[in-house]
Amino acid sequence: MATRAANIVVMSLLLFGVVLAGCAKRPATTQASAPAPTAPPPAATTPAQPSAPPAPSMAAPTRPAPAPAPAAAPTTTARPSPKEFTAIADLKDIHFDFDKYDIRPGDAKVLDANAAWLKSHGDYLVLVEGHCDERGTNEYNLALGERRAKSTMNYLVSQGVQASRITIISYGEERPQCAEKNEGCWSKNRRSHFLVKPR
Repeated sequence: MATRAANIVVMSLLLFGVVLAGCAKRPATTQASAPAPTAPPPAATTPAQPSAPPAPSMAAPTRPAPAPAPAAAPTTTARPSPKEFTAIADLKDIHFDFDKYDIRPGDAKVLDANAAWLKSHGDYLVLVEGHCDERGTNEYNLALGERRAKSTMNYLVSQGVQASRITIISYGEERPQCAEKNEGCWSKNRRSHFLVKPR
């Protein structure tokens, strides 16, 4: 009888220990998954959390994972409004082949001239707009326009223009230069367009 009571007590303690261990692991994984998207530096602290899950089960709620998140939000600089930028004749548009975002050799020469102007006018910020023709879905063209703007920005940076001076935006098919439905017109719409504003 005493043995049976002892077995029940041992089984209850084991069951309680398993439940407690399971509860201790849940907050650790929740906390480990929360800092991961915010920033790489807090990831260095997260390995310490899983290595000691039994004690930190109470430390997980007291140590707030969102604390680094507000710090990460201010580090992203506010995007300037496109309304603040203006077009100038010195910066020429470049164009792209259908469904492509590669810089063509002829357009590389245009970008070389644009980069030279930007380097000699360091007091200006530049906005690179990515545009597409009307073919394709809105979502696809917004993504393609962004790839075109990024490709253009990367080329300018490779020519010595500071990346911190460049902002990119995609309009997809929303702002065509030409409204006719033919290749001559569509080729004008597949472009990167440049706008500037003083710093």
